[in-house]
Amino acid sequence: MNVQLNHTIVAAHDKKASAQFLADILGLEASPPWGPFVPLEIPNGVTLDYMETSGDITPQHYAFLVSEDDFDAIFARIQDAGLTYWADPYHHRSGEINHNDGGRGAYFDDPNGHNLEIITRPYGSGS
Repeated sequence: MNVQLNHTIVAAHDKKASAQFLADILGLEASPPWGPFVPLEIPNGVTLDYMETSGDITPQHYAFLVSEDDFDAIFARIQDAGLTYWADPYHHRSGEINHNDGGRGAYFDDPNGHNLEIITRPYGSGS
């Protein structure tokens, strides 16, 4: 059986601004609105469909596996944007990156409080 994640809905107070925020950080382009969504397609084919809500948003976690070169570019955009970043998902190690599994990783928040992560090695894949 071949099962793949195709899309997920991401709650946002401003769907266009939220999709554009992540697109800018990752170096991607948000798609035009489609129905109630603003899609952001990740290069592996998974789409994050931003949908507006006026209510409270329960923060979710989204992790992106990137190359070493892409990490450098994305991390530079995080720093250029003045975003706080952490080495851990609990936000205890501010201003640091991690080196889990012999790679690099960092966490940062989007405007809705979603916990975003960039990593260069899947967890459990190295030393």
